[in-house]
Amino acid sequence: MMTGSPSITTGSRAAVWPWLLLALLIVLADQFTKDWILGNYRYADQTVVTSFFNIVRAHNTGAAFSFLADAAGWQRWMFTGIGVAAAVFIIWMLRSHAGQKLFSLSMALILGGAIGNVIDRMMHGYVVDFLDFHWAGRHFPAFNLADSAITLGAILLILDELRRMRKPRQ
Repeated sequence: MMTGSPSITTGSRAAVWPWLLLALLIVLADQFTKDWILGNYRYADQTVVTSFFNIVRAHNTGAAFSFLADAAGWQRWMFTGIGVAAAVFIIWMLRSHAGQKLFSLSMALILGGAIGNVIDRMMHGYVVDFLDFHWAGRHFPAFNLADSAITLGAILLILDELRRMRKPRQ
């Protein structure tokens, strides 16, 4: 038996905690902002912040860009299930690749955002959105901090893969 060197399992488990902590911080920030919106705005209320940005209370029963928002209600459980399955898969990926910093950062961002939106679906039956950007009378679909984290995570995941593809093979 060797002493003084951690096993691969112990080392990888220890390395995953910072990424899970980051995901938790995203969930907390996301839920705090959504709770503030729910407590201070009625549905469809808005505050003009700039000529291109408003704070608005919106409810999204669908997915990105309100996909399936007009469905009969089954989509709540489908998107909740997809979010939970994604969270489990991401945690497994983090445990397997915790030492890859950019990859793990992207996974932690996506995980935090996915869990934040799953909490909304479970608690309210919809996702609370409140960031409303617009230009020349056209509004981008409202979104929230969880959506922002997922988007940033996806961009970083693509960047990580592009970096990996450009490295010379040995």
